[in-house]
Amino acid sequence: MERSYESAAALVRRAAGPLTGHLGPFVASLIDQQYAASVVYIKARHALAFDRWLARRRVALADLGEVHIEQYQRRSRRRHPSIRAETRRREWYEVTQLLQFLRGHGVCEAARVDSTPADDLTAGFGKYLQDQQGLATTSIERYRTVAWQFLHERFGTGEVDLRVLRPMDATEFVQHQAKRMQPPALKCVVNAIRSFLRYAQYRGEVAPELVAAVPAVATWTTTPPLPRAISAEHAQCAIDSCDLRTPLGLRDRAVLLLLARLGLRAHEIIALQLEDCDWDAGCLRVRSKGGRECLLPMPIDVGEAIAAYLERGRPVSTDRHLFLRSKAPIHALMEGSDAIGSIVRYALRRAKVDAPHRGSHQFRHALAVRMFKQGASLAEIGEVLRHRSPQSTSIYARVDISSLRSLALPWPGGAR
Repeated sequence: MERSYESAAALVRRAAGPLTGHLGPFVASLIDQQYAASVVYIKARHALAFDRWLARRRVALADLGEVHIEQYQRRSRRRHPSIRAETRRREWYEVTQLLQFLRGHGVCEAARVDSTPADDLTAGFGKYLQDQQGLATTSIERYRTVAWQFLHERFGTGEVDLRVLRPMDATEFVQHQAKRMQPPALKCVVNAIRSFLRYAQYRGEVAPELVAAVPAVATWTTTPPLPRAISAEHAQCAIDSCDLRTPLGLRDRAVLLLLARLGLRAHEIIALQLEDCDWDAGCLRVRSKGGRECLLPMPIDVGEAIAAYLERGRPVSTDRHLFLRSKAPIHALMEGSDAIGSIVRYALRRAKVDAPHRGSHQFRHALAVRMFKQGASLAEIGEVLRHRSPQSTSIYARVDISSLRSLALPWPGGAR
C-alpha cells in the first residue's frame, strides 16, 4: 500500500479494539505536526497492532499504562527473537507516543509518579524561584537539582525536617562537592544552597544564621577570566555558511545574526514570539533575566534575515514562537535545551572554523569586545548586554591588552 496520509488514515479505520475512535485523531495530530507521510503510516501500523493486542488482552482503556507497553514488547521478544534491538526501540517509541497522546486528551490516567518528601519540597522551591525570583528556566533546574542532592544526602528518601539542619550540614555538603568541581561550578552550588536556605527561612523553618553559615568559594573576582569571544572573521564565516535556499539555513542565519548583532542570550532567542517584532518601529522585544522586558533596535540585516525566515522558511504552525524546529514534531525550540548552541556548532563546522569554543555565548562576548575596542564605555556595553551589575561588564576592561600594556610602569632595573 502506498504510504500516504490517506492510506494511514484508512489503516487506522480498521481498528476494532479499545483504541477505536482515538486512532483517527491520533493520525490527524501527527499530520498537524507535519510528520512525513511515510512516518505517519509507520506510526499508524504500530498503533493498529497495539490496538489488536489490547483487544486480545481485554485491557480497559482507562487502565492503560507503561506496564502494558512492557508486556507488549515482551510478546514481541518471545515470538520474534531475531528482531533487531533498534526495531524494538522504535516500536517502544511509537507506542509510547500514542500513550502520551491518549493521556493528553484525558483518555488514560496520568502516569503515577512516586515522589519523596525531598521531591515535593524542591518542586515548591522551583515554583518559588519562578514566581518570586523570576529566574530563568535553566537556573531554576540547576538550583532545584543542587537542593535535591543536599536534601537527599541529609535525609535520604525519608521525611524532611529542615528544623534539624545545622551549619555543619551545609559545610560538609559543599566540601564534598568541592572534591569533584572547579571553583566556578562550585560557586554555583554554593549560590543554590544559599538560595534554598533562604527559601526555607521564608517558610519559617530555618534561622538566618544557617544561611550565613554556607561557606564562600574563592573565585578571585578581582581577576576574572578573559571572555571567550569569537573573532569577527569567524563569526561572519559562520553566518555566511547558512544555505539561504533552505528553511533551515534561513532560520539559522537569523539566529546567528541575533547572537552577533544584538548579543542575545540563547534562552532569550528561544523565548521570542512573533508579536515581539515591531516592524513599524524597527524594534525587538526581549525577555531577559529576572522576567525583565526591554526593547532593542533591530539592525537592518537582522530584520531582513527574520523577514526572510518568516516568508520562506518558517513552517506553518499555530505556535506563536518566532523560531520553530525544522523537523516534526513542529513546535518551538525547547526551553532550557541547547538548541541555539547546536545551531552555532553546526555553523562553525560548515564554515570549517576551528574555534576554541563552541557555545553561543561567544558571540555575545564578541559584541562587547568589539564595542569596547571602538571606544564604547563599560556603562554603554552593560546597557546593550542588559547587565544588572557593573561587575559583570568589568571583565571586558581586560580585553584590550595592547592598551593596558601602555599603561604598565617599567620594572625597576629593567631594559630601557
